[in-house]
Amino acid sequence: MARLRGKRLKARPVRRYALIVALVVLFAILLAQTSPRLQAWIDPARTVAADQLASSARPGLWDRITGKAARDERIRELEAEVRELTRYRSVAISMAARLEAYEDMLNIMGEPPVRGVTARITSETNGPFREAILVNAGSLQGVEQGSYAENEGGLVGRVVQLGERSSRVLLVTDFNSRVPVMGEASGMRAILFGDRDDLGTLTDLPERGSFILGERVLTSGEGGVFPRGIVVGEVVERGGDLRVEFGMTRGRGGFVRLMPSMKIPKPEAFPLEEDPDAAAGGDGVEGDGAEDETAASDSQTATPGGD
Repeated sequence: MARLRGKRLKARPVRRYALIVALVVLFAILLAQTSPRLQAWIDPARTVAADQLASSARPGLWDRITGKAARDERIRELEAEVRELTRYRSVAISMAARLEAYEDMLNIMGEPPVRGVTARITSETNGPFREAILVNAGSLQGVEQGSYAENEGGLVGRVVQLGERSSRVLLVTDFNSRVPVMGEASGMRAILFGDRDDLGTLTDLPERGSFILGERVLTSGEGGVFPRGIVVGEVVERGGDLRVEFGMTRGRGGFVRLMPSMKIPKPEAFPLEEDPDAAAGGDGVEGDGAEDETAASDSQTATPGGD
């Protein structure tokens, strides 16, 4: 017991000295952070250490060969995009609910629900059009003549030839394509067609006003082939002229969504059916009216003779 007590008594001064030394070291570090001279000595060493750590964190040759570096970079981009879109999700839900309430109050006739068909794209080399694609969906899958195609980037084109199991889609980048469009910010309307430089050309522009550089170009819905509000591209400047850079996802591979045309049929196509009973009653009323008119004319003719 006496030996243990003696060891504890000897250890106490050592602990005290260690605590004092630690306090002195911390105080010296604080002085080093605030002293300009010491800071000038420490900064080069700190920079070298930071560079070494950064170089060790960079993707190595093996990561580049296996594609791990590209996947990690893509994951970081997607995570940043998810964080950005999460902020707008609640705002979009609130605006959708508010819009639905306004439509109910105004008794607005909304667009009918539509169901599209997703089809795979196959390239075409010797087709009748310069810019066209084939898709593996036709009338058997519910595709209609005049349906329009879109992907995640925007409007792709419209169906110009329909088969039972496949369809030919004329792209908006083709010269023969004509799409009624409008500017999202300016509200200007025009007709868009493709050109050889993969940019869209605007024609039939109004005399006053013009599109705004950088604004999105949307379908105007005129003609009923394309619904209103589909993204077509963005206004850019080339050679002093305003052109349209198409927003659709490029590439022959991939998928498109084929949606039915929103063209409103004419009343003559679906005439109103008349009720037979109402038609018969109307004929009787017209007959009585004719007899009354005949009697009135006879009385007017007889009046001058009586006088």
